[in-house]
Amino acid sequence: MEGINKYKYGFKSTIAQCWAISSIWLLQFQFGIHVAIFSIVIGTLEKNRPDENEFLTITREEASRIDSLSHLFTLLGHVLSSLLLDRLGHKKCMILTNILFLIAQIMLYFAKNVEMLYASMSLMAFGLGYSKAPSLAYAGEVCDPKLRGVLISSLDIFYYVGSIILFTLYSYNEQWRLTVLITTVFPILTIIILIAIPDSPMWLLARGKRSKAHRNLSRLRGNVSYEKCENEFQEMVRYNVPSNNDEQHHKENTNIWKQLLEPEVLRPLRLMTIYFFCINLLCGLPLFPYLVVILDTFPGPVNVEWPIAYVIIPSITGSIMAVFLIRKLGKRVLTLFTSSVCSICYILIGLIGVYFKNSKSWASWTVLILFLTTTLVTSIGMIPVSWTLVTEIFPAKCRNTLCCICLGVHFIINFFMTTYYPEFEFLVGFFNVFTILGIFGLFVCIYFYFCLPETENKTLQEVTVFFKNNQTPNQNIFSQFIDFFTKIM
Repeated sequence: MEGINKYKYGFKSTIAQCWAISSIWLLQFQFGIHVAIFSIVIGTLEKNRPDENEFLTITREEASRIDSLSHLFTLLGHVLSSLLLDRLGHKKCMILTNILFLIAQIMLYFAKNVEMLYASMSLMAFGLGYSKAPSLAYAGEVCDPKLRGVLISSLDIFYYVGSIILFTLYSYNEQWRLTVLITTVFPILTIIILIAIPDSPMWLLARGKRSKAHRNLSRLRGNVSYEKCENEFQEMVRYNVPSNNDEQHHKENTNIWKQLLEPEVLRPLRLMTIYFFCINLLCGLPLFPYLVVILDTFPGPVNVEWPIAYVIIPSITGSIMAVFLIRKLGKRVLTLFTSSVCSICYILIGLIGVYFKNSKSWASWTVLILFLTTTLVTSIGMIPVSWTLVTEIFPAKCRNTLCCICLGVHFIINFFMTTYYPEFEFLVGFFNVFTILGIFGLFVCIYFYFCLPETENKTLQEVTVFFKNNQTPNQNIFSQFIDFFTKIM
């Protein structure tokens, strides 16, 4: 709790940080819109729904090619972001992203052939990949330890709201081109906000702009005096600038690939790689493209015509709960709780599906409830916690690059697990997939128990020191639960 007690700025600081982070909320809102645009445009044109104003259609092969191009250009966006983020800064990268989104949506509105459809969708996917690391890194750097977890964990809410709004617009006017045109207002609004908000003080310090960094920190804390934010500013200076004892080592080891072998870099990188692997195992991300087939395979009265509702409703509910629970329980407890619950639910789904598939009276509802429970629980814990962790556990000297690398690794894991899920299911059987994923999830829980520290209410400097000194996280998780319930009683 040391980090939270150091800096007390008041309500104005909260408003200023919410104003700065609103650009990230709007960007996340657009992520939800653009993912939904892929579903609507491809689904409408491939099914060739009757529309007297629509002349463009695509085949199943062309739809599959669009999906492949989206994965490729998302990865390219991650790669380019890692090369330009330190040079351009978070604001310029996010402004460029919104310009790309605006161009892609205009191109999509005027698309007259499949080639133009390819180009617009690829540009949109490139923007999605390019903007993820800058937005998360900016959010982690401008928020103080007290609010960082809460504000970043709320990102998923805006993502799902964006998807819901787009589907609502389309269901109202039933014209995908008009829907796309209406949504061009959001990148324009985001650009206006990005121009008004301050640059990250940490990025300015890394560029040698000390006075401007101090001024921006004052703005981000509610226009407080320099003296009031001096302690936090000096903490940022220590976080960005090596100490006298480490200065010679820092000069000799400025290559990013050599830095990957240093303990304060290698340990959090390994942790986040395993964390994103766990998310793909237990959060069902590789299963979403096959959601209709999966729900249809469950031996129960499932209305497969509403697969999106089965995901979005518990996901939004979990995301809202995460905003309130992350400060009370902390990221470590939420991760251990949600990963263990999801692992157990997956194992139970597999066992019930294999050994009780003929027990229609209770097994059908049990399997469905367990599956929806995993969707709810991961939205409370692992998914929002992962976005927060990736912004705070890396040292300043290579945090932007490592954010890009981690998000790229997350994308690659998701791509391969999604692509080869049908072959894996054919090899081991539908319900055995859940059993295997659940068993792997339990092993990952053990790793988190021994290696995942609590970063809530900790400064970025304190988190870096933890990994550098190879400290052991507090393993008395049960006492943390008791303390939490004692506070709320």
